[in-house]
Amino acid sequence: MLRRRLAKAFTFVLLAVVAVALFRYAGSVDWPSVGEALKGYPATQLWLAAGLAVASYLLYCGYDLAARRYAGHALSTPRVLTAAFVSYAFNLNLGALIGGVGFRFRMYLRAGIGAGVITRIVAFSIVANWLGYVALAGLLLVLAPEPLAGVASLRAWYLSAAGVAALALVVAYLLACAGLRGRVLRIRGHEYRLPSPTLALLQLALSSLNWLTIATILFVLLGREIAYPVVLGALLAGAVFAALVHIPAGLGALEAAFFTLLGNHAEQPQLIAALLVYRAIYYIAPLLLAILTYLGLETRGLQRGGRSGGD
Repeated sequence: MLRRRLAKAFTFVLLAVVAVALFRYAGSVDWPSVGEALKGYPATQLWLAAGLAVASYLLYCGYDLAARRYAGHALSTPRVLTAAFVSYAFNLNLGALIGGVGFRFRMYLRAGIGAGVITRIVAFSIVANWLGYVALAGLLLVLAPEPLAGVASLRAWYLSAAGVAALALVVAYLLACAGLRGRVLRIRGHEYRLPSPTLALLQLALSSLNWLTIATILFVLLGREIAYPVVLGALLAGAVFAALVHIPAGLGALEAAFFTLLGNHAEQPQLIAALLVYRAIYYIAPLLLAILTYLGLETRGLQRGGRSGGD
């Protein structure tokens, strides 16, 4: 009885936090501009971007599917996909603590997964996400450092050296997984058990494809008029900036990166329109679906709890 009451209290508190965050987020979005931007895009372009967004979410959900083998649980694929989708949508819009961690714990705990196993799932997904990021950033810095060098007033070879270091870090991780499989790493009080080489390669593949797919969405919305590596570089720069400033949905971070890195490649109205449509497709629409999904799951859970309590 006490446990059920605590679960209900947690749900109400969590939803209250989400409601406040959503209210603040909604107030910061220029909704009329979103509508005007949407009207200016051909339907085929929007559908292509939406299809790529679905592909990206599926790739991200693949982190949790791979983590199922890594963490050693037997939750069904539909429930894993649901938990991953909801947590990712909230993670993008409300931050990693609420979305990537809070909602994952809530949904997996409700499914009967222990806290220790959930911690391993979260750690596996975080490492996967940034592993692909580091790999792609390293490749860009090695192969095409000039755009960023011009903006940052740095010599290209400095950035190339940083790219080599990033790629070396990725290779070191893969080699460690091959030679020290199962070894527990302790970083700032957090533990991470190295996965098998196969799972490590799967982490790298899923994450790299996901970042490339997200960049393709923006590339399409920009009318394919800017070189794809330049768009990818702006996305990666915006992502790390958003992670550093801890602003929900990375509001302003991605825009700042795109205006800085792509300002000489496209007109500002085009950039603003593309980013507004991108946020509508990749952030807002999935968030609304995630809210409905989560509320539906919580409602069914409370109804089952009420029936069992009545018995």
